[in-house]
Amino acid sequence: MAPRKLAAGNWKMNGDLAALAEIDLICEAHPEPGCEVLICPPAVLIHPMKGRVGSHAIVLGGQDCHANASGAHTGDISAAQLKDIGADYVILGHSERRADHGETDADVAAKAVAAHGAGLTAIICVGETEAQRDAGETLAVIGAQLAGSLPDRVNAANTVIAYEPVWAIGTGRTPTDQQIAEVHAFMREELGARFSDAGEMRLLYGGSVKPGNAAEIFTIAHVDGALVGGASLKAADFGGIIAALEAAR
Repeated sequence: MAPRKLAAGNWKMNGDLAALAEIDLICEAHPEPGCEVLICPPAVLIHPMKGRVGSHAIVLGGQDCHANASGAHTGDISAAQLKDIGADYVILGHSERRADHGETDADVAAKAVAAHGAGLTAIICVGETEAQRDAGETLAVIGAQLAGSLPDRVNAANTVIAYEPVWAIGTGRTPTDQQIAEVHAFMREELGARFSDAGEMRLLYGGSVKPGNAAEIFTIAHVDGALVGGASLKAADFGGIIAALEAAR
């Protein structure tokens, strides 16, 4: 069975209570979405957003979690706490976390174990820098990140993989269809060598996904959806991406 497509929005450190009106618009425009729709707002907005979503099909997620269940970790949030306030997913290993906070593949794997233990689906991010792309190291970098960031308990039900070339995030630049296809096919092959249900694991593309390029991206083999940054903040933009993914079923 083909995996259900996923449109995931990462609000990053953006949004406030007033921005929750955008969620109302998405719910109104897509009362029964033909794909899974996920919003990952800042952690302080998950609980009030859960109240706005109500029984609608939109699901919510966090943008990070700590590897420990509790303790003296000022400013951090645990996977269990995210689950308690209404999250079903958590993004792990985003390039901004790896770069800004020095997170290693081992850190990401430990957080994934915590997420799975709390009943969260982990969206584990991988991606190369521009220098690595120019040096022809893309597949080696992706392969190493997959090997180091995914714990053994990974399966299609508890983990999603997002390919986000670092040089395309928020820059307006997008890899060619051929470049995206090459990486996604490589990821499917690498996952297949390790996990029995790799064919059902959802692989997302992220990096300057917009309504104008989403439909083309969703025609690429092994692209099962998108992890969307800035374009997920406005219902009109994210709605266009959701519609493109629905049409790609």
